[in-house]
Amino acid sequence: MPEPVSGGFTTALPPLAVQAERLIELGVPELAGIPAAGLRAFADRGGDDVLLAVHPDRIPASALAPLLRREGKPGFVVADMHDVDRFAPHQVELPDAPLYLAAGPDRGDRMSNWSPDEALPVLAEEGRTPLLLTEGIHWVLQQPAVLDRNHCFMTIGSRLVKANGTADARTPAIWISNGTGRDGRERRNAPKVGWCWWNNRHTWLGFASAAQRRA
Repeated sequence: MPEPVSGGFTTALPPLAVQAERLIELGVPELAGIPAAGLRAFADRGGDDVLLAVHPDRIPASALAPLLRREGKPGFVVADMHDVDRFAPHQVELPDAPLYLAAGPDRGDRMSNWSPDEALPVLAEEGRTPLLLTEGIHWVLQQPAVLDRNHCFMTIGSRLVKANGTADARTPAIWISNGTGRDGRERRNAPKVGWCWWNNRHTWLGFASAAQRRA
């Protein structure tokens, strides 16, 4: 596999109370069927460098993606990923709760130009687990700067498992649209939820991961 590269996104996340207000401002509690007061109460526990996430069973990626903004343009899911919400947690254990925390999110720049198949075992050796697609979107909602042209990320904790038990060869990722093809020129520079092949490498995509999840 390629050698790891240095560098990465290191800015600390906002306090949990600030994250909660951001989600309330975006209308996430209504979409997820969670009272805003409950979200605020959950955030009162505090914590450093932790991401406040809503369980994907409560709000799927298709509902979260349009809340993203970059240069005034809303996020979107690529046209050929109509099944985006079937990409569920795979080999990642989530707390059995509507709200939970993902500690120490990392963009995984050091693994850029690796394939998902190469990155996954290394993350496991480091005691980290890949982010879900919904967690990745939550992260960008709270820290838009984490999505930087030529420094975006895959979310390989979400996989689509077929009826025969095998995983779909696609893996979700979040990056910035160039406004080409079916994206449309009007979407240039907009946040984009798309997919890549499991065995392919991309110089501009790292592998986002978390150190721990807890309710």
